[in-house]
Amino acid sequence: MNFLLRMLLSALAVVLLANILPGVSVSSFMVALIVAVVLSLLNFIVKPLLIILTLPVTLITFGLFLLIINALIILLADALIDGFAVNGLWWALLFSLLLSLLQSLLFSLLKEKKS
Repeated sequence: MNFLLRMLLSALAVVLLANILPGVSVSSFMVALIVAVVLSLLNFIVKPLLIILTLPVTLITFGLFLLIINALIILLADALIDGFAVNGLWWALLFSLLLSLLQSLLFSLLKEKKS
């Protein structure tokens, strides 16, 4: 149940950012839901491989290259999904940063308060 709610909140974040950022577009909420699922799969499968392959560059840049990896994951999702478009690496980088920020804000609403 928690996974489904997280996917719905991620899709909501994708729709909000697509409406705010002119370089990102999503055609419907259903496409945004697909984007949320594909991004979570890519982050689970592809991102660890990219991190291992680019470990020297990541260490030299003190981890800042991870931002580029996140942008590349966004661009890969753009290539895989019809109805989702990102216009270039800079928009993908900005979308990635804002999506992470918005998701952490929305996911913090799901955490139960410990008493």
